[in-house]
Amino acid sequence: MTVMIFDLTFVSHLFPTHQGMDQDGAIVDRVYTDSRETVTNGLFVPIIGDRFNGHDFILQVVEQGAVAALWQNDQPVPDDVPNDFPLFFVDDTLHALQQLAQAYRDDIDPTVIGITGSNGKTTTKELIGTSLSQFFRVTKTEGNLNNLIGMPLSILTMPRDTDVLVLEMGMNQFGEIERLSTIAKPDIAVITNIGESHIEYLGSREGIAKAKSEIVAGMPDDGFLIIDGDEPLLDSQLVRQMIRCGFESGLDYVVSNVVQHDMNTTFRVNGSDVSIPLLGRHQAKNSAYAIAAADILKVPQRDMIQTLADLTLPSMRFEHIQSSSGAVLINDAYNASATSMKASIDVVKQMAYSNKVLVLGDIFELGEHRVTEHQKVGTVIDQSISALITIGDASQHIHEGLTASFSGKAHHVQTIDEAKGILEPWLQPDTVMLFKASRGMTLETLIDALD
Repeated sequence: MTVMIFDLTFVSHLFPTHQGMDQDGAIVDRVYTDSRETVTNGLFVPIIGDRFNGHDFILQVVEQGAVAALWQNDQPVPDDVPNDFPLFFVDDTLHALQQLAQAYRDDIDPTVIGITGSNGKTTTKELIGTSLSQFFRVTKTEGNLNNLIGMPLSILTMPRDTDVLVLEMGMNQFGEIERLSTIAKPDIAVITNIGESHIEYLGSREGIAKAKSEIVAGMPDDGFLIIDGDEPLLDSQLVRQMIRCGFESGLDYVVSNVVQHDMNTTFRVNGSDVSIPLLGRHQAKNSAYAIAAADILKVPQRDMIQTLADLTLPSMRFEHIQSSSGAVLINDAYNASATSMKASIDVVKQMAYSNKVLVLGDIFELGEHRVTEHQKVGTVIDQSISALITIGDASQHIHEGLTASFSGKAHHVQTIDEAKGILEPWLQPDTVMLFKASRGMTLETLIDALD
């Protein structure tokens, strides 16, 4: 497998205005935007943000291994940039990065699978990408590089012999998924669900559904759209070839007989038995999306089901940590919405531990829905939960939604240090603790302090 991405003639074809083209045939092994990185044979793209300007660091990237850079026309070029260092002049470096990614996607021409949704994007990306890697040469989004900067960078990491490119697409405003879709041109698209993430900017769940549905913008006429068939807001003919997955009868892929065990979940999809090393009904549905995508690509279903049984996921996504005290700490602190928090709580409620402790922090980007969305989380906390500890500001409203059957201990604190003192007495064998909040709450630091 070659690791070469392209040479500078590829860039000069896209952006013909340049200076210092003595390195015409220089190989570009990586395109990057972070000037702090030392990158051999890198093409640097200086992005202008609210608080930074990548152009200010051009001399640093020259010293650290860059072989060329894009350059925005309205930015002055420092006199001490070497004359033989290629600069490609563009009107807007962010747009140029996206153009470069789109051109490279077209040049390699893999089968592209784009994944969006309020919750479960990364898990579904991992389910699809990891499973399909048993049958194809697969490149997938690393981490959560899923926005208008990150997704183009993900495309540009693709080796030239890639068969299938699996891309996660995130957003917080209308128009962003449309732009990502026109860059990636997905042959297969997945909308995992419609929740409440970014409702502050999109106004309603209907607005969220509209924004997620923008993923069809770049699809070809013969593309496939896989959706959450249990979600009425997605029950419209967005494209010609729609595939609906969910728990309701009559869908294209029906998930049934879901049983959560200690370390895995078993279920059936259209009558076939499936086992995954993940916990919860929501993961069964995410797996159905992966099975549907594999069917489109003509992977034998029994082979796909076998690969699903042997998966690992990135850290901070329901990661089980066996602490020195004997308690099990579940790190699900990567991100949160009311929907995903409720799903994680439902998983914990079914686990076979004497003590079940919830450590929940604030959910961000809810705007005027801040109170009601946190209250919704409380409605699934019942007598099976031993203790609830909330941390931050808005999470105090979770207590307002608690069911009448909840009889456990309840605490609200402002800081992680305060929570640590409350949690320490619960650190004992036969206790499970769930940690979940929006990423900015950094609950993983609390887990580190307790482990």
